[in-house]
Amino acid sequence: MAKVLTAKAIEAMKAEATRREIPDGGMPGLYLIVQPKKERDGKELPPSLSWAIRYRSDGRPRKHTIGSYPAFKLEAARKEASKHLRAVTEGRDPAAEKSARKDLKLEIVNDAIDDFVKRHVEAKNRASTIKERTRLFDKEVRPRWGKRTMKSITRLEIIQALDEIAERAPIIANRLLALLRKFFAWAEDRDILDVSPMAKKINPPGKERTRDRILKDEEIRLVWLASGKMGYPFGPLIRLLFLTGQRRSEVAGWEWTELEIGGNNQLWVVPPERSKNKKEHFVPLTSLALNELQAIPKLKLDDGGESVFLFTTTGTTHVTGYGKAKSTLDAEIMKIARKEAADRGEDPERVKELEPWTFHDLRRTAASGMARLGVAVHVVEAVLNHTSGSIKGVAAVYNRYDYADEKRAALSGWANLLSQISEPT
Repeated sequence: MAKVLTAKAIEAMKAEATRREIPDGGMPGLYLIVQPKKERDGKELPPSLSWAIRYRSDGRPRKHTIGSYPAFKLEAARKEASKHLRAVTEGRDPAAEKSARKDLKLEIVNDAIDDFVKRHVEAKNRASTIKERTRLFDKEVRPRWGKRTMKSITRLEIIQALDEIAERAPIIANRLLALLRKFFAWAEDRDILDVSPMAKKINPPGKERTRDRILKDEEIRLVWLASGKMGYPFGPLIRLLFLTGQRRSEVAGWEWTELEIGGNNQLWVVPPERSKNKKEHFVPLTSLALNELQAIPKLKLDDGGESVFLFTTTGTTHVTGYGKAKSTLDAEIMKIARKEAADRGEDPERVKELEPWTFHDLRRTAASGMARLGVAVHVVEAVLNHTSGSIKGVAAVYNRYDYADEKRAALSGWANLLSQISEPT
């Protein structure tokens, strides 16, 4: 009868001239593999140990390697062996399943990521989400673990990587945590992994704060004037962020077919596939917004047609490069502010840059401006296309009224206030 292996006995194990398989009496079917002794530079190397199970499948003897020691210590090896041997009783063949995974090339992290992006990310998300999650994998995961096996990634390594990223980008670290949790759970569900290294909860490493930045009137004026000097495509894009209160991705991806400006409509209809809540959204266009739209050129394509996008530099895709555009805008703001200071007889070099802000803050500023004019909260939410807020529960489901007139009045009032702020009399 095989002896029950102990941790102490394994630690004292020595290699011999030939390969040995030592059965574990504590888990029938589990074997400790001891490779023959090896030397380097005249010195004997420590023994190379690994674990495997032996079983029968379809009447034939089979072997399945679990992993090396000490990566799998005794109790972990027994637990893993128990799981695989249980699979054998269910009619499955662990060795064949492992071979199938290798054939699919999913045991390597890079290959598993490719399959996950194809089958999960691209199948269940819109373009902007696909782009962001692919970027996270390419920048934060592939350089670290891309060439390693999926089973070699440990919970500790994940925590350490997230902590490192959180020091420079806490929000990115939190987004990566959520993405990795889905990725490893997907791998476990598809039997690429036996157990996700994130099965035990990992707390978000980054401390996020809800942004509440709203531009002051003087800042609004400078941004408006500076955007007017930038020209197409970002000048009008920034102004329409102000005037519509919609999300940057929605404005940047605006297509000509979404405009309904014939008769008295004067609407921008954001289709469900481009709105965050997947619902068609109607945005009334004020006269100030129409002035900006009428000045936007229609880019010609090589085949003689016209681009479908309002804001594009290639004709085939909507505009990107927001970081560079923001830097250009900030530079224009400083030029205006310094010139005005010099005209007042002040030292232009003493002019300070604006407190840090983002393009999303323009949306928040628009909402604040409408509230400042006394627009009801539920109307502001309707303008912003928020799905939660003051209208909840059954009322939110059955309230079919779009607040069209109220939204138009709110945006018109905000456009008038914007004009007063940017061009004071």
